[in-house]
Amino acid sequence: MLYYSNKQNEANKQNEANKQNEANKQNEAKMKKETYEAQKAFAGEKKPSMQRRCVGHDYSSRQIYMITMVTEGRRPLFGQIAGRSDAPEGSPDAPRLVLSDLDEAVKECWHEIERRHPHVCSLALQMMPDHLHGILFVKEKMEVPLGKVLLGFKHGCNKAFRQLVPSVAVLQQQTERSHGYLFAPGYNDRLQLRRGQLDAWRHYLADNPRRLLMKREHPDLFRVQRNLQAYGFTFSAIGNRFLLQYPHRIQVQCSRCLTETDIHSLTEQTLAIARQGAVLVSPSISPGEKAIMRAAFNEHLPLIFLQENGLTDLAKPGGKRMEACARGQLLILAPWEQHNEKMVISRSMSVSLNEMAGRICESN
Repeated sequence: MLYYSNKQNEANKQNEANKQNEANKQNEAKMKKETYEAQKAFAGEKKPSMQRRCVGHDYSSRQIYMITMVTEGRRPLFGQIAGRSDAPEGSPDAPRLVLSDLDEAVKECWHEIERRHPHVCSLALQMMPDHLHGILFVKEKMEVPLGKVLLGFKHGCNKAFRQLVPSVAVLQQQTERSHGYLFAPGYNDRLQLRRGQLDAWRHYLADNPRRLLMKREHPDLFRVQRNLQAYGFTFSAIGNRFLLQYPHRIQVQCSRCLTETDIHSLTEQTLAIARQGAVLVSPSISPGEKAIMRAAFNEHLPLIFLQENGLTDLAKPGGKRMEACARGQLLILAPWEQHNEKMVISRSMSVSLNEMAGRICESN
């Protein structure tokens, strides 16, 4: 019984220690959040940034991340893209990256992360001419945050850069030494937060060469245009701007009170008009608007989509919208500035976007 009691006491102590550690973690995260909120008022205007970290997240904890890094000055140092965007996978013209020696060295540095940090596993890596995407899995709590791990990776890449491309490295060191050397300062990270996200990331990485070829094959359709004046409004735009000049443009606006039967009937009516050559225009907010625009999108009918969030200079449509832009089927209009925060669209924004859609369609 004495032996059992000792074991039980040890177990109780361990449980208490675990509870205390968990409480300490929660308090630390809370303090970080409180510190952030307390100092936010003195931080000045918040500028859009793709490198801002997730407030309150412990970057040494178990988590899966997608990492993006770009070369200093977006120099295409890792190779050249080749092939055709419409070529089938496995064919001689399939999209691919023609690798450079530096590309291979950076790959080796990436896989060195696993050897130096046993708690970190590389799940995927996609090299592109001027950037890379990688997926890292932090399997358990680390002694250092993710940023320290990636800093070591960058140091290894800088060493390879000096050895393999000395002419560019020396010039960059003389002119831009305060910056990131091979890579630009910082990096972008995304946290896996929901089911299916990892598979979507893997597909995105593998599809990157094809998407880049699509942009190069259709530069006018994928170039973000600023200050586009249309029907009394100013937009940022990406896609087929000639859709604004189509003679027949139809606004898609639906009440949230519509039943599924109503939405189905309205969808059929609207698609019949669009098949005759009309362009559908909508911010696609209510369930009915989403259903109609989705059905039209799937039929490759022409669409003008107004969105609340703005466009960055390097913005590109996501998912199947990329193919829609390449076909000239889609125009995305953004009347306001870009932001990184997740926002629930307000009623006033919804009303404004629908008013803009209405004005675009009034001038038929």
